[in-house]
Amino acid sequence: MAQALEFWFDDAADAAVRKLWRRLDEAGVPSLAGRTHGRHRPHVTFALQGAIPPRTREALREDLRLLSIPSLWLSTLAAFSASEPVLMLAAVVDTELLAVHSAVHDVLAKKVKQPQAYYLPGSWVPHCTLAQGLAPAQVAAGFATLYPVEPIRARVSGIAVVDTHTGEAETLIG
Repeated sequence: MAQALEFWFDDAADAAVRKLWRRLDEAGVPSLAGRTHGRHRPHVTFALQGAIPPRTREALREDLRLLSIPSLWLSTLAAFSASEPVLMLAAVVDTELLAVHSAVHDVLAKKVKQPQAYYLPGSWVPHCTLAQGLAPAQVAAGFATLYPVEPIRARVSGIAVVDTHTGEAETLIG
């Protein structure tokens, strides 16, 4: 089991990402929604680890209420190869976004097990996953289907700890 700290989008941004997911599915490129049978919401993951204990969740809840959470601008269609290649919309990185990310990891430091390196400060690429586990031809088809992408302004409407296997979520802010 892995748990993610996800920042969910307002209704307009959520709908815009879901529209991209539908376009991919219609083109024969399995989107994140298609692969997970709708268990996941459009989001940007700020941290991923084995588990976030209850006391740490409460500390996150308290700290996040004090922060000014910036809007996210999802504007770059991109891909990265990992164990499961990912097609994504990358967010514009600015100092406000990095400050929130750093604050999250200050709370999580030494309180969670198995933090995933891709999500740690200095390694994190903030993005909204459109599809994952794709073959190279599917990545190319995904680009052809979606390019060019109109930028999406995503206001954060909720923050939750999400079980990445079941989609079960505990809302911290929202």
